[in-house]
Amino acid sequence: MIMQKKQQTGLRHMFAGTGPQILASVAATISAMNDGMHYGWSAPVIPILQADNTPIQISKVDESWLEAMYLVGGIAGLPVTIFLVNKIGRKNSTMVSSVTSLISWILIALASNVTLLYVARFLSGLAGDMAFVATPMYVAEIADQKIRGLLSCLIYLMMLFGILLIYAIAPFTPFYVPSVVGGALLVTQLASFTFMPKSPYYLITKNKMDKARKALNRLRTTKDNEAELEEISRAIERQRKEKGRPQDLLLVNSNRKALIVITMLNGAQHFTGISVMLMNMHTILTKAGSVYLTSNATAIIFSSCMLIAATISSFAVDKYGRKFLLISSSILTGICLLVLAVYFNLQYSGYDVRAVSWIPIGCVMAYAATFKMGLGMVPIVISAEIFSNKVKAMGMTIADAMYLVFGILSIELYKHLSESYGYHVPFYIFACFSFITTVFVVTIVPETKGKSLEEIQLLLKGQKAVVSHEDKDVTTSLTKV
Repeated sequence: MIMQKKQQTGLRHMFAGTGPQILASVAATISAMNDGMHYGWSAPVIPILQADNTPIQISKVDESWLEAMYLVGGIAGLPVTIFLVNKIGRKNSTMVSSVTSLISWILIALASNVTLLYVARFLSGLAGDMAFVATPMYVAEIADQKIRGLLSCLIYLMMLFGILLIYAIAPFTPFYVPSVVGGALLVTQLASFTFMPKSPYYLITKNKMDKARKALNRLRTTKDNEAELEEISRAIERQRKEKGRPQDLLLVNSNRKALIVITMLNGAQHFTGISVMLMNMHTILTKAGSVYLTSNATAIIFSSCMLIAATISSFAVDKYGRKFLLISSSILTGICLLVLAVYFNLQYSGYDVRAVSWIPIGCVMAYAATFKMGLGMVPIVISAEIFSNKVKAMGMTIADAMYLVFGILSIELYKHLSESYGYHVPFYIFACFSFITTVFVVTIVPETKGKSLEEIQLLLKGQKAVVSHEDKDVTTSLTKV
């Protein structure tokens, strides 16, 4: 009873005064739900296009390109994203992303030939790139540090819900229905997010102090937010003195540390097999002789496991910290992958594994939960926190680009090794990478839980901030860690 009361008190304290931030974050991340629908679109839709009664004739080449065009659009959107988030801001960039995605859904619904589908997939990739840079920036900059992790996780939660939505709708409804659902979500977002405040960080960088004050007051339920506003202003003023050239991501020590962390974590996401699992799950289970469910049912259960695990993780990330979730996730994910590798190795060596053919499907579902508990959630939280304001747009855009490139490389690695040497080889490699990630997180990744964005920057520089508030005058001293 006492423990239960403490938990309830902790939750009340955690969410006290955060209603406006939660509302703004939910409205902002609807674009991520929509991007999840685009991301998962090819898996249930391409079999429909392959059928005899297809609404649009496609060739074998078209099948591959309809998947790849989404990634091509994402890569092409990189310079556009860097320009927009700094020029028109995080909120407006998110809205541009939503409008672009809405056009994509309209083209898919009205498509009479595969060329229009190519254009739509390209636009959806471009919109997804903007959404996954601008939206995390917006959420991290408006959120109170006590729930910043939870709100930053919303973007992945929404994406997972979008994947589950397209898996549940597309195989069982007419071709145009997913476009109607996706379009309705975007219209809802545009109608609601329009009235949300802009990021106070962005407004201060544009020397719009009065607007920043109004925005912060709308995002906080407290009446006097001058101390926080001054703290943000000083942080931005300090960061203005830093250079913001592309090469400074490598030349400035704190930026370089941030880039190394994000590069490794993005690599870990794909080289622990998530893209391989999502795009080849049915093939993997068929090869294992473990087909107890239809491909549609397997995909829905897999995405449901990820969504449940991600939801639990989003509430745990501010309580237990980023490192704890990453370490736990990478160890458990590595075990799941290692068991799969051993199973395929025994099968490849000629052993009769039919009696334990349930193991692969069990491992795949366990993988969905353990991966999404940390490796699949925490990197987006850290990427929105770890770059300084001066290079944040470039850093997060490069991180998004690396995510796409690592995804392609991991899929190609899997295809080459599984075809040439057997399915066990890529899974042994993925398992090893999981355990390497554990060591990296323990030794290199900083814990950002409960720290302001400015404190995180000072931590990367080997300093810590000691902030005292007396009579609303804020003094900050720096000490070496």
